[in-house]
Amino acid sequence: MNCKITRNAANVLRRELDKPENADKKLKVFITHSHGDHAHYGMDLGQPTDKDEVVSTDKEIDVILTKGEELLDGVKIDYLYFPKEGFVITNPSKGNHGDH
Repeated sequence: MNCKITRNAANVLRRELDKPENADKKLKVFITHSHGDHAHYGMDLGQPTDKDEVVSTDKEIDVILTKGEELLDGVKIDYLYFPKEGFVITNPSKGNHGDH
């Protein structure tokens, strides 16, 4: 499985992951709901279970994804400052380029 994290997202995530209370946690991306051929995503910090796969990224942030969940493979995490500040999770490899 693959996961891409943009530079903006990595900077924000690194600040959170570097806090002492998050020392043993990893970023987890999950599907909040799906319909048709696309999904909507959420994220949290946590520990992997036996149902998860830990994916390394080029930003040196490991991401927990549910094993075998096709709509998570290729997910992209970005952080935008405009028009509204916050994380945006899409999956361009599956044709999902943003919420509708």
